[in-house]
Amino acid sequence: MKETSRYQKQILFSGVGTRGQQALGAAKVLLVGCGALGCVLADSMARAGVGLIRIVDRDFVEFSNLQRQVLFTEDDVAAHLPKSIAAVNRLRSVNSEILLESVVADVDYTNIRQLAEGVDLILDGTDNFEIRYLINDVSLETGIPWIFTGCTGSHGQMMPVFPGTSACLRCLIPNPPPPGSTETCDTAGVLGPAINVIASLQAAMALKILTAASAGKTAVESVPLKLTMVDVWDLTFRQIDVSQLRESADCPACKGSERLWLNGSQTAGSTVLCGRNAVQVSPGEKTRLSLEELANRLATVGKVTSNPFLVRLAVADSKLELTVFADGRAIIKGTEDPAVARSAYSRYIGT
Repeated sequence: MKETSRYQKQILFSGVGTRGQQALGAAKVLLVGCGALGCVLADSMARAGVGLIRIVDRDFVEFSNLQRQVLFTEDDVAAHLPKSIAAVNRLRSVNSEILLESVVADVDYTNIRQLAEGVDLILDGTDNFEIRYLINDVSLETGIPWIFTGCTGSHGQMMPVFPGTSACLRCLIPNPPPPGSTETCDTAGVLGPAINVIASLQAAMALKILTAASAGKTAVESVPLKLTMVDVWDLTFRQIDVSQLRESADCPACKGSERLWLNGSQTAGSTVLCGRNAVQVSPGEKTRLSLEELANRLATVGKVTSNPFLVRLAVADSKLELTVFADGRAIIKGTEDPAVARSAYSRYIGT
């Protein structure tokens, strides 16, 4: 630690202490998703002095994010900055002693192993089950623990996963909920305080896991194996003991080594983005675009703006707006129909 006075109050807390702070300084964390949950998690980890934080997000900052995504500003919206870039820019001004890595990418089965390489813990800052099941698969495959977290409306939930020891996500929810069967931020909205509460609980749990060895405990001994549910509107707090769930559940992932999401058999080429009137379209194969060339080519189609991370096209005489990233992904705004989005992708960007 270069400057222990930064962490003085945290070191005074008996649960951390000097040894715990040293453990945090040596720790490496992967944060998947830097939206509402991810902003609180990234900020908490950076201020706590976690040595390396790798922040991965596929999206860019919009005005609708500012109600609850606490790392971003109107300047980030105006600059069309990707969320991971904007987050790291902010956090570097908060803590210059730690390593911060920004990755602008859609986390999928082709890159999650590389993203998780060398980390001690994976934090869930996502907003969809497909990526959570993918995180669950890579956690079981690599032995890296992770913390499942979600938030909709006024309520949030979280559960730690220790591969081979505790219940995994598929022990709790064997398959993704069918479309339309659960609330989403489109149907129920989301309250900023609910995000802050559940993400802060996740951050506290992360600190306990990362400092466990310094207190003479294993990571799994450091936190209760429970599903925690909070509703900030009703002011309710519930916990369900899941310590025996792994033994009682006939989980194909834990007991049968099934990795449907990690092997790519469960994946989608397009994703409707929550609350955005937008669809993300990904190319069939990974690519690397020249954003400068793309911007020049699209200039005849409509209004084009760009920065080093993306190109944005507002199609003339249309409600569609395409934001294209260097990895070939595009977020098509103005529709929630994947077929319309894929057609626009093919028309303006190519197959």
